Amino acid sequence: MDLDDLPTPALVLDRGVLSANIARMNERMRRLGVPLRPHLKTAKSADVARLAVAGHPGGVTVSTLHEADYFLERGFADVTYAVGITPARLDGAAALRRRGADLKIITDDIGVAGAIAAHGASFAVLIEIDTGGARGGVAPGGPELLEIARRLDGAPAVTLGGVLTHAGHSYDCRDEAAMAAVAEDERAGAVMAAERLRAAGLACPVVSVGSTPTARFARDLTGVTEARPGVYMFCDLFQAGIGVCERGDIALGVLASVIGQRRQENLLLIDAGALALSKDRSTAELAADCGFGLVCDAVTGRPHGGLKVASVHQEHGIIASDAPIPFESFPVGARVRVLPNHACMTGAAHETYNVIDGGTEVIARWPRCNRW
Repeated sequence: MDLDDLPTPALVLDRGVLSANIARMNERMRRLGVPLRPHLKTAKSADVARLAVAGHPGGVTVSTLHEADYFLERGFADVTYAVGITPARLDGAAALRRRGADLKIITDDIGVAGAIAAHGASFAVLIEIDTGGARGGVAPGGPELLEIARRLDGAPAVTLGGVLTHAGHSYDCRDEAAMAAVAEDERAGAVMAAERLRAAGLACPVVSVGSTPTARFARDLTGVTEARPGVYMFCDLFQAGIGVCERGDIALGVLASVIGQRRQENLLLIDAGALALSKDRSTAELAADCGFGLVCDAVTGRPHGGLKVASVHQEHGIIASDAPIPFESFPVGARVRVLPNHACMTGAAHETYNVIDGGTEVIARWPRCNRW
C-alpha cells in the first residue's frame, strides 16, 4: 500500500523519525542515570510502546484505566496510572491488579487516601506533588504530604510507593535556560518530598518526574528514580516552537486531500477539519503561529512555503497564505500532509497509524487505544 492508496484524512507516522526521537531521549536519560517510564498517553499504541521501552528496564505510564487494560493485555504489566484516582475507579484498579498488573495509582487527597486504605484490595500508591504546575499535587513542604502518607501507610494491603510530579508549566518556557530551571524545581521538589517521607520513617522508593521539556533540558536528576516524558516520541509544532525539537523531528502528520479552491480569496479547502486535526491552537502563543497545522508536501513532509490551516470546520480545513497560493500545484484531489500543533490531541481523533519510513510505502498499520 502507498500513501496515494489511503483514504483521507489519515494519520501518518514516520517510523524513522520516531525511532530517532526515542533513541535521543534514551541516550539523554542514560547520561543522566535515570530510567525512563515513557508516558503513552500520546502514542496509545503497543507498537510504539515496544520501540519506546526496548533496551531499558522500567515500565510505562498511562492516563486512563482503559489504557492500563490495553497495555496489560499486550504484555506491559508494570504500569503507572498518572491521573489522580477517584474512589469510583478503585474497583477497576483492583481488578487490573488481580489480573497481574503491577499498577501504581496516585492521589493528592486525604479523603481518597482514606478510601484506598478502606477498600481492602492491594494497592501501590504514589503521592502526587505540585512542583509549580498548579494542576494536581500537594506542596512538597506542606503538612498534607505526611497526612496522606500516614493514612496510606496504616492500611495493611496498601504499599506507599513514593512520590510523583509533573512540571507541566515547562510548556510556558521559551528558552533552554528557563526549561532547565523548571527541571531543577521539579527535581528539587520531588526529592524534598521524598526526603520528608523518609525522615518520618515512611517508605519512598519511587521519585518520579516527567515532562518532555524538562527531560530534554534537565542538567541534573540526582535523587530521581524515573522520568516520564511522552510527546518526545512524536514531537509537534508546539515543541518545535519552544525549542525542544526541530521541525524535522516531527514524526506525526495528517494526510489530507484538496477538495476545493477559492482563488479570489487565496484559499484552499481540504478534507481534514477539526475532527481530524483538533482545534488546538497552542502555537498561537509563539512567534511562529502555525494556525491549526502546517501544510507540507505529502511525501517529504517538508513545508509548502507559508501555507497553514488557518481555520477549521468539523470536516473542512481552510488553507491560507500571506503569499499568493500556486493553485496549479494544488488541484482538487492533490494531497498534503499537515503537521500538528499538539500530537496528543491530533492523534486522539484517529484509530490507526499508517506507518511509513521516509518514503511513500505504508509499511504497517498500527492500531491506537482511544477512549477511557
